[in-house]
Amino acid sequence: MANVSHKMTARLTAQHADGRRERSRSSRSKIVAALLDLVGKGEVAPSAARVAEVAGVGLRSVFRHFDDMDGLYREMGEVIEAQVMPIILQPPTGATWQAKLFDIADRRAVVFETILPYRISANLKRFQSPYLMQDYRRMLRLETDTIEAYLPAMVKADVAGAHGLNVILSFQTWRLLRHDQELPVDDAKAVVRRLLGDAIAAMPED
Repeated sequence: MANVSHKMTARLTAQHADGRRERSRSSRSKIVAALLDLVGKGEVAPSAARVAEVAGVGLRSVFRHFDDMDGLYREMGEVIEAQVMPIILQPPTGATWQAKLFDIADRRAVVFETILPYRISANLKRFQSPYLMQDYRRMLRLETDTIEAYLPAMVKADVAGAHGLNVILSFQTWRLLRHDQELPVDDAKAVVRRLLGDAIAAMPED
């Protein structure tokens, strides 16, 4: 009888622990989802209290799951990166390097438009966050490497021209067009393609 009682107690204890872990995972997911929702709707620097309010949890719960807001932003970045990285890493199509760059431009329009509010929000905090600054530089290197991988040697030798291509196809240019100049998506894409075409036309023939 005692053995049966012990087994029942152990089973109930395990169920209680499983339920506690599930509630913890649920709360963490709600907190991340709240930050994504707030930033996605234009709140570029929501406070922990605001995140807790939208998530429907207590403020203490936010910092029970995350040591600080930096950790929460890190997880938000991971969610966004998982969404767009397959597009970024997919090899561009096109028979020539020029065609490949135009394909990269079109794909980046999709990626940059997806990440626009989140990247703006992270940029506001990166000067106070070593992690966000490191992640920002990592993404800059990825943007550059993705372009340079398809440039002929003669084009790479034109250092100023190669840097210009990176500027044209950068997130910062997309942010300027969409956020600062408030151009519609199609107009912003047209500007990027025009700049890219003009830059390619001035490049040395491969």
